[in-house]
Amino acid sequence: MKLIKEKTEKRRDYIFQKDKKTIFGARFVSGVLIILIAAVTVTYFTL
Repeated sequence: MKLIKEKTEKRRDYIFQKDKKTIFGARFVSGVLIILIAAVTVTYFTL
């Protein structure tokens, strides 16, 4: 099983595809996680 599939590859056993939607989704999820971690950290230190 391959983790990332290139656009030109003809395979079906992959987790992520290297295209604009996947890159946007990964950046969006990473950003949300960073914001949530920062919010938890700030809340912890203000109590």
